Amino acid sequence: MQAKAAHSLFETCPKCSYERKPADSGDPGICGGCGLVFAKWVQRQPGASVRSPLPVDEEEGEAPASFATRVWNSVWHVPERTDPIVFWCRVALYVAFFVWGWYFILLDFRTNEIGRSFLHTINLVFHEAGHIVFMPFGSFMGTLGGTLGQILMPVVVMIALLWKNDDNFGASLGLWWTGQNFMDAAPYINDARDQQLMLIGGVTGQDKPGIHDWENILLDLRILEYDRQVAVASDALGTIIVLLALSWGGYLLHRQYGNLASSGTWNT
Repeated sequence: MQAKAAHSLFETCPKCSYERKPADSGDPGICGGCGLVFAKWVQRQPGASVRSPLPVDEEEGEAPASFATRVWNSVWHVPERTDPIVFWCRVALYVAFFVWGWYFILLDFRTNEIGRSFLHTINLVFHEAGHIVFMPFGSFMGTLGGTLGQILMPVVVMIALLWKNDDNFGASLGLWWTGQNFMDAAPYINDARDQQLMLIGGVTGQDKPGIHDWENILLDLRILEYDRQVAVASDALGTIIVLLALSWGGYLLHRQYGNLASSGTWNT
């Protein structure tokens, strides 16, 4: 009975203002929007005298929401009210990333046009940092760490925005950046045997043998002759991820627009 009484205090989440709906099937003691455990939240409040529901309601036999359920709810959660200024700024940002994404998708990675983009310069910073971070794990990982570094950085950004900031739209842009990095790596992979690309230091792999990351990686894996296929796979995977990110962000904006119209805060 105590759990049920406490539950009535949290029809609206005190952290993200998510309002529980009759159709929600998760544990009433956990917010379906951000995953906040009400019991732990109450315990952290000064002078709290009311306990929120237990992780498992023994009277009703309801199991707590799984980690996967909490992530799923965070990915798709949309507040019931959408601020019009925030919404239209996101729309403008989405349009920019939509156009930019298709620009990268339509590039031919074999020409390395993507290597002349502004974003490639940003990716290169994390590429070089990745070599340093993974260097303690051996020569192979230190070499592969360059590409891993530029791919993992946007993944970290995506997780931080989703999990820490409850910003799933921002997380969709982090996913977009992850896909773009796979496409950004494709020309470098494709050059493993030709070694014509200009590398840091103003030299090519032919000018200075042994410095080309992907020649070394594919040689260690004994698949150097498949550099073209690996490059195609990297570019294709990046394309798929970018399209998924755009679909995710577009769907969230679509739902937010519905809330915007229904809340009466924006009239057309």
